[in-house]
Amino acid sequence: MIHSMTGYAIASAESARGALHLELRSVNSRFLDLQFRVADELRATEPLLRELIGARIARGKLDCRLYVGNSVAAPRQRLNAQAIEQLRVLAAEAEKEFPGAAPLRVTDVLRWPGVLSEPAMDEEATRATLATLARRVLDELCAARGREGAKLAAIVLERCAEMRRRLAEVAPLVPEAVATHRARLAERLREVLDAGVEERIRTEIALFAAKSDVDEEITRLAAHLDEVERVVAKGGAAGKRLDFLAQELNREANTLASKAAGLKIADCALELKLLIEQVREQVQNIE
Repeated sequence: MIHSMTGYAIASAESARGALHLELRSVNSRFLDLQFRVADELRATEPLLRELIGARIARGKLDCRLYVGNSVAAPRQRLNAQAIEQLRVLAAEAEKEFPGAAPLRVTDVLRWPGVLSEPAMDEEATRATLATLARRVLDELCAARGREGAKLAAIVLERCAEMRRRLAEVAPLVPEAVATHRARLAERLREVLDAGVEERIRTEIALFAAKSDVDEEITRLAAHLDEVERVVAKGGAAGKRLDFLAQELNREANTLASKAAGLKIADCALELKLLIEQVREQVQNIE
């Protein structure tokens, strides 16, 4: 299956820390470029995310965002009795030193360091929850990239079929165009050259025939189209291979245009170049 490098997925899961939210965005890139924005309390999980993503994604610029949100399942804060007792002792001593001072308010007590505490977190459980969440988000991302990749593959194959039709149209035109042009060239040469130079005329015509022979270019174009279709059918990480084939197709089309012996052949070469450019634009987004 052909995959696009463009995709988006987001999902959440409950954990001991709260609701974990994982968001993945990917666009096209020459290589695999991972960018992470991870909450400070989850920074230690970045290597896990990098490993899971690298196992599923081969190419593209991917932004990963992981943060913790509020949740009804989040751990409930509790009062630390030991810290409160220590604060009571300190408050009593302070009252002796400052008899006129106002007593502590509840908000003052709650803001005191160590008064509010949370139960110890199970790091392994958090990592397990995150790993399951990451696999789910990656499944969604790969599915999105696969759907778009299927559309890109269809466009590429459609353009290949159109190019084949153009080649089928131009192939019968080549012998007639070459023959017509040879006749015109012979006539002009006879007009400008002296009598008795038939050998020179035959040599010039032979050179022209060799330069205007586009059978090789047509054959190579057809072979490259065969390879494009084979690569698309095979699937996998095919973007770089398809980009190379698009360059080769364009090179052969340029040669066909330069050797065109007639207007129709030149027009066909121009249409081929336009179709090849459309293919090249699409394969830039294929993984």
